[in-house]
Amino acid sequence: MTLLSRRRFLTMSAACAAFPAGASPAPVAHWRGVALGAAASLRLEGLTDAQAAPIIAAVEAEVNRLENIFSLYRPQSELSRLNRDGHLSAPSPELLNVLSLCTALHKASGGAFDPTIQPVWSALAIGATPAELRTAEGTVSWSRVTVLTGEIRLPQPGKSALTLNGIAQGAITDRISALLASHGLRDVLVNMGEIAARGRRSDGQDWRVGLAGAAGKVHKTIELRDRAVATSASNSVMLTDEQGHILNPKGDNRQELVVSVSAPSAAIADGLSTALCVVPRSQVNSVIASFPEVRLEMCI
Repeated sequence: MTLLSRRRFLTMSAACAAFPAGASPAPVAHWRGVALGAAASLRLEGLTDAQAAPIIAAVEAEVNRLENIFSLYRPQSELSRLNRDGHLSAPSPELLNVLSLCTALHKASGGAFDPTIQPVWSALAIGATPAELRTAEGTVSWSRVTVLTGEIRLPQPGKSALTLNGIAQGAITDRISALLASHGLRDVLVNMGEIAARGRRSDGQDWRVGLAGAAGKVHKTIELRDRAVATSASNSVMLTDEQGHILNPKGDNRQELVVSVSAPSAAIADGLSTALCVVPRSQVNSVIASFPEVRLEMCI
């Protein structure tokens, strides 16, 4: 599981209408700001700044609302309160949906995808002693988390904790893509570290996305339409001299991989790209086969 929030650049491009050859250039609205703690930008083709203003306001409000559910860094987010108190009453539908997908990913990956790995990351991040690390490892058990419509409970209050940084970015990407569609923007590219491509570019072609490996080098370019893609790198951020930020709950963290997965939703692509960084290579195909219409785009 990934435990450290990756730096994300939120960019959104949306075409609102087609303009015939020879017509006056279509207006383009631009916005720059911050979302998920990273630089963000929005480009809306076919809209003036005044026309785009309510859409931009809706995007800002939705990102803020979703951070209040999933963020580990906001003390009053649903996830932070769950980790602090060991239980959460009346969880939001968005949180329940993500946790349901976590269960499917956990099962398909043989336990490699496990949101309860958070205490291990915390222990490594502060340079815990071997004994403290073993104690943290003893809290890892997704199968013991109780997820009900009205309540979520952790198995060891005060010790257990969840991270959703290996899937929440994808879920937020999906939600923003759907929000733009609800405003009539059918041709949309949303990039929040995970990418959702809906419809086509303004020139009628599919969206083109470069898949980068170490040092930002693009190793492959793919075309997307009504699909999403996510990339995870096991050692893009190092917790220690030898330990990258994607951890295997079973303790074998020796793989150094960059994995890109495309899927119908960014949440699925995000979760799978994370899990595949730690499952044995011999199991990659069987994990992917558990989810319809998923493709392994890159594994280096």
